[in-house]
Amino acid sequence: MARAPLLQLSGISLTFGGDPVFNDLDLVVQQGDRVALVGRNGSGKSTLMKVMAGLVEADQGSVVIPPGTAVGYMEQDPDLSGFATLGDFAASNLPEGEEYRVAMVADGLKFDPERPVETASGGERRRAALAKLLAEAPELMLLDEPTNHLDIEAIGWLEEELKSTRAGFVLISHDRAFLEATTRATLWIDRGQVKRNETGFAAFEEWRDKLWEEEDDQRHKLDRKIKAEARWAVEGISARRKRNQGRVRALGDLRAERANMIRRQGTAAMALEASETSGKRVVEAIGVSKRFGDKLILSDFNIKIGRGDRIAFVGPNGVGKTTLLKMLTGEIPADSGEIKLGTKLDMAVFDQNREALNPEHTLWDALTTDKDMGVSGRADQVMVRGVPKHVVGYLKEFLFTDAQARAPVRSLSGGEKARLLLAKIMAHPSNLLVLDEPTNDLDIETLDLLQELLTDFDGTVLLVSHDRDFIDRVATQTVAMEGDGRATVYPGGWSDYREQRKATASGKSADSWEAKADGKAVTKADLKAEQKATKVTQGAPAAKAKLSFTEKHRLDTLPAEIARIEAEIAKLAELLSDAELFTREPAKFQKATEMIGQRQDALDAAEMEWLALEEKAGG
Repeated sequence: MARAPLLQLSGISLTFGGDPVFNDLDLVVQQGDRVALVGRNGSGKSTLMKVMAGLVEADQGSVVIPPGTAVGYMEQDPDLSGFATLGDFAASNLPEGEEYRVAMVADGLKFDPERPVETASGGERRRAALAKLLAEAPELMLLDEPTNHLDIEAIGWLEEELKSTRAGFVLISHDRAFLEATTRATLWIDRGQVKRNETGFAAFEEWRDKLWEEEDDQRHKLDRKIKAEARWAVEGISARRKRNQGRVRALGDLRAERANMIRRQGTAAMALEASETSGKRVVEAIGVSKRFGDKLILSDFNIKIGRGDRIAFVGPNGVGKTTLLKMLTGEIPADSGEIKLGTKLDMAVFDQNREALNPEHTLWDALTTDKDMGVSGRADQVMVRGVPKHVVGYLKEFLFTDAQARAPVRSLSGGEKARLLLAKIMAHPSNLLVLDEPTNDLDIETLDLLQELLTDFDGTVLLVSHDRDFIDRVATQTVAMEGDGRATVYPGGWSDYREQRKATASGKSADSWEAKADGKAVTKADLKAEQKATKVTQGAPAAKAKLSFTEKHRLDTLPAEIARIEAEIAKLAELLSDAELFTREPAKFQKATEMIGQRQDALDAAEMEWLALEEKAGG
């Protein structure tokens, strides 16, 4: 059965100064489409999405949205001017009386609608923009990097929302696991052309590589044909000059066709070089605790980090991952306990706020003025792992153009800033890499290369990330920070941690998940074997149920949710207490009556859920 189109682009062409971003582009998004929009950094993904949203006007072509179809766009840098709180912004386009929709999604996205706009962080503003889009529930959602600044739990919540929605959506993200879980089709921007594959992102790389292989075959055949025709032109043209001018012109056409083939953008020439080998012990934390005011960050935490370990730190936003990272590297002190740093440490830091980059500096300045990162400070050269290189040449290795060398850092996209910071770090040999959210904004190809470099790196890696696939590929141990000062060390990556967490919640002793005596991480096969060997025998009494982390978190947050719903009911009741409302505004009276019933149902459900969890917690 044919699906109705929600949006149609026809003959779209767009140029920003130089080469065209798109040329004669046709595209249709239909009802129920769940589309991944992928491509290299700078390929035009966000620009194309803005054309879809009507925020960027194409030089040629048309954008058609059927009458009555609502299209919503979540932008990366929302404008919140004119709004007092994040909630005011998120509810600004909702009909009166439906502001509760924002509260419903705010809980899943973990942002406070009452937060004043002037004190909100960039991440909170982006979450408010995402909440606004989800609360409005348009027929077509355009989502530009919605997982940036979300923690893993909120990403999981958003996954479930998108999997259950009846709306169509187009999604830009560099989170593999998120794309694989949510999409059914893929739009790939490659050198100004948009190709579509009717499978989700899980099949993208195989499809892309097949197209590239066909392109290479076509280029090889064309090269052979040009070579043969050129030989004929040299050896046989003199005797048949008049009769064969058409063939000469055809050779010229072949050469023009070959010249117009746009070469694929390569991957950045990133490389990591370990400096002098550090001591066997890199960091050891013994009974460490930390508190900021009333908030407990860490309590009696212990860890031994050895040379070559790759440790991932995971947990909700605000739980203290960056704080723990700074404590382990000696940047901030612990309140109690002891942190011992190893010998011969040579540290390189990638901070999530890109504070090492001055937005007013040029890319050239960024590489040549930071002597602490091992660069020379000379006008035209940068020392790269002990070898002088021209600044522009080194920038080209990280996929920057000649023109960008003198451009200000503030003009770069998020992915380009990440690449520039990696260029600074990788210019300097190190044996301890501290990476706080390095995966934000990087394209899939660059993420793949970074993962390979970290896996092969001879030094030690401390990593904070919300990218589950990246953690699985890189980490040898995972530190899960669960709030209230709790931080537990698990062997393996994200998937290993989740399996172990489930087993622990099912009654398995946490002690059995310690690393083996030889220091090697427990594998998935080891875990399954242990689980099989320790199954409860048939007929044995079942252990008392324990709350999982998610259930405990839900039990902790339900009282606030119940109080919020009760406050909404009270406001509606106050509105309905106006004796003249029905006569004056019958539609508003009817709407408020329906809403108070919905809110009462929600209150009953929340109270029942709280009672069930409270009973389970009490054993």
